[in-house]
Amino acid sequence: MTMKLVIGNKNYSSWSMRPWLALRANHIPFEEIFVPLYTGDADKQRILSFSRAGKVPVLVDGDVTVWDSLAIIEYVAERFPEKRLWPEHPADRSHARSISAEMHSGFAALRNECGMNLHRPVRAIALSGDALANIARIQEIWTDCRARCHELGPFLFGAFSAADAMFAPVIHRFRTYAIAVTPELQAYMNTMIALPAFAEWTKAALAETLIIEKFETA
Repeated sequence: MTMKLVIGNKNYSSWSMRPWLALRANHIPFEEIFVPLYTGDADKQRILSFSRAGKVPVLVDGDVTVWDSLAIIEYVAERFPEKRLWPEHPADRSHARSISAEMHSGFAALRNECGMNLHRPVRAIALSGDALANIARIQEIWTDCRARCHELGPFLFGAFSAADAMFAPVIHRFRTYAIAVTPELQAYMNTMIALPAFAEWTKAALAETLIIEKFETA
């Protein structure tokens, strides 16, 4: 039985992007179920029919239902150990989980001020000190990972991993809001942008026509 992944709008839903990318980039088959966000009670009830949390993404695997991006990625990593969603080396694996959890629970200012919106024209905006601190911390994380694992490949831990999936929406945020990064980190961003699964999500997001006004920032 093929797993089902319930997601929101590709243009806006950064949380949906994370497990979708982890699955697609690792060639794990799944059925995509799209439920548009903030379009009325019917779609809200449809999401609730999959998970009483009332949020996307949701993974349905037979009689197992998993919600929350990081929980879904952890489930998939256990379900398909041969795909090695987490780095093989224990030290790298624990580091990847730590930065993924930090991404999952932190960076509120960046999320609030630089919402994911691929349709938005590329331009910089004035950011708060908290958002700038978030950006500096993300760049510190990426720089440290690349220093540790640059000889293993072009992603954070060499090969593409769950950590890359967790940080993938940040690539779009940095691009959309013209956030400057070092040449080394731009190379990492370019690697992610060139990833076929990342490109597939981006193309589909840009093809969407539904506008959610609350997410249309300056």
